[in-house]
Amino acid sequence: MQAIDTFNEKLQSLGYWLMAAGINKHESATLFDNRSGAGVITSGALFEGKEHYSGFWIIDVPDEEIAKTLAAEGSLACNRRVELRPFLR
Repeated sequence: MQAIDTFNEKLQSLGYWLMAAGINKHESATLFDNRSGAGVITSGALFEGKEHYSGFWIIDVPDEEIAKTLAAEGSLACNRRVELRPFLR
């Protein structure tokens, strides 16, 4: 946890931090599918697998290279794979 806190402090000090949050285990998820008014509600996550999302960062950086560098540092800090995705524009 200390490594994640240190990484979060770095993001904040550089002005890249917008928000971050840990999320509960995938078993605690509720999945809603109301496409075409289907009204389907089921327990569990959207995707099944041995790995699951355990949290996220939302950052605002000047360019993609900085984002990639920070994603690699975040992966090291939390000892998990990190997926990097930009917002749609």
